[in-house]
Amino acid sequence: MPRPPERPAAGRIARFTPAEHWVHRATATLMALCVLTAGCLYLPFLAELVGRRALMVTVHEWSGVLLPVPLLLGLASRALRADLTRLNRYGPHDRHWLRASLRRRKHRTGARTAGKFNAGQKVYAAWIAGAVLVMICTGLLMWFTHLAPLVWRTGATFVHDWLALAVVIVIAGHVWMAFGDPESRRGMRTGHVDADWARREHPLWDHEKDHRSEDR
Repeated sequence: MPRPPERPAAGRIARFTPAEHWVHRATATLMALCVLTAGCLYLPFLAELVGRRALMVTVHEWSGVLLPVPLLLGLASRALRADLTRLNRYGPHDRHWLRASLRRRKHRTGARTAGKFNAGQKVYAAWIAGAVLVMICTGLLMWFTHLAPLVWRTGATFVHDWLALAVVIVIAGHVWMAFGDPESRRGMRTGHVDADWARREHPLWDHEKDHRSEDR
């Protein structure tokens, strides 16, 4: 029997829709498969522990190729498209947020002003999207060896391997930041966040809503 959707408690506001939750979870699952199977292919102790290299290669290839699919399917959601627009818009407050973060100023009034997404989340989303595209392209060159000459495949392997390491480090940082913000995690899990948290951490969110309604 399907589990009924969790109803928001008093003082909580909607942050994500079920479609956005599904896209995030499906993408995270595929990314986890990519990382885990890559570890089984490149780390000797994991390779010996797991074995079945051919299976690991197949799972790694297909999970990588399918990575953009959840997002592409999710574009049918108006809410997701609106959030992608927010993620691609930068303002002066984003520069202030990044500067304050580098200087570790969190409690200073106005130091980390943000809309629905802060500047760190915007930079992470842009970086990981670009990295995934490069990983897919270089992976395809490694998978289908007849697509390019040897020198291209050698360069693709170099880029793929080192970028994979960077992706693991960045994702680890993303997970670390998420664990440091329980309300943000709750918002992704349930779709709703505490209104006081939203006003404190994302004070320009209401302004973005008003601005979007004016555009319509």
